[in-house]
Amino acid sequence: MNPNSSIAQVSDLAFQATMAAYLVALVCLGIELAAKRRAPTELEAVSAARRVAAKSGLLVGSGAGAANTAGIAGTAATAGSTPSGSADVTVTSGQQPPTAAQTQGPAQPPSWSERFGRAAMVVTVVGLVANLISIVTRGIAAGRLPLANVYEFSAAFCFVAVLCWVVLAAKTKARGLGLFVLTPVTLLAFLAGTVLWQKAGPVVASLNSYWKWIHVTTVSISGSVLLVSGAASVMYLLRHRYDRKVTEHPDDVDLANSLPGKLPSLQLLDKIAYRTAIVAFPLYTFAIIAGALWAEVAWGRYWSWDPKETVAFISWVFYAGYLHARHTSGWRGVRAAWVNIVGFAAIIFNLFFINYVVTGLHSYAS
Repeated sequence: MNPNSSIAQVSDLAFQATMAAYLVALVCLGIELAAKRRAPTELEAVSAARRVAAKSGLLVGSGAGAANTAGIAGTAATAGSTPSGSADVTVTSGQQPPTAAQTQGPAQPPSWSERFGRAAMVVTVVGLVANLISIVTRGIAAGRLPLANVYEFSAAFCFVAVLCWVVLAAKTKARGLGLFVLTPVTLLAFLAGTVLWQKAGPVVASLNSYWKWIHVTTVSISGSVLLVSGAASVMYLLRHRYDRKVTEHPDDVDLANSLPGKLPSLQLLDKIAYRTAIVAFPLYTFAIIAGALWAEVAWGRYWSWDPKETVAFISWVFYAGYLHARHTSGWRGVRAAWVNIVGFAAIIFNLFFINYVVTGLHSYAS
């Protein structure tokens, strides 16, 4: 079937709009994170209270001084958690600091950084719609499922990864995760729309099996979800390093205002990384099995230790080890995050290096 050139052009224009939307959303999320004001942690509130007490001469080592320090710490924590524009609070000795509900005035409008974050979500949804249009029209133009080459695979990969993040942002309020998801997605979309772009056309007849579409579809979906899992693990490492430095240097003002301190909590990031990996791993396992069944149809054997097959198996082993150690041995934190990241790095290595540098049975994919 000859491709429909006019519909293919619509697909290309829609994907260009996708790239632009994801880039704008990425910039908006970066501005939001850079300008975001966060509430101080308990340790930071106590440290700030000590500095205030030392400057005012209240830190004298007596019981009254300790009480004043505790009162100031409570006030600092409360003030840090209230929006800008709340009334100033003065706490005298012997009085309990007022609660947050008592100190907050009328509801304040969202800050300009919050507006950038909301704008990023709106633009991201626009990009998702454009991405979906590009995929659907590409399939119509080619008369087949649009997953026959790396360009089409990348378009689907970007769509599922961003969709996964949008769902997580709605459920967990972890909008900051989008900065670490949209960065590789935007880069991949740019490469797909320029370097990796190919004209819509038919696939090689010997490879046109229904197992191909099952295999490639499940790989693109599982790989996209694993990208989100890997992004959460990268953020976990950054946040863990920040928390450790805050513990070692509680009085460092520059450290308190750094970007890693504005990332979601370690518990939330660990939860996102683990649960997305749990969802994606069975699908990734099925994708490898479907690939073996497709190989038997196309090449007459299920497994040939082709470079792409070998690296896919290595990445599968990493994820299996990550989930097994996380569930049975209680592996959490930094070690688990590194294993998760290495597993996804193997997938990316397989997608680009194996396809474009190493010669093998899967070289047709490039």
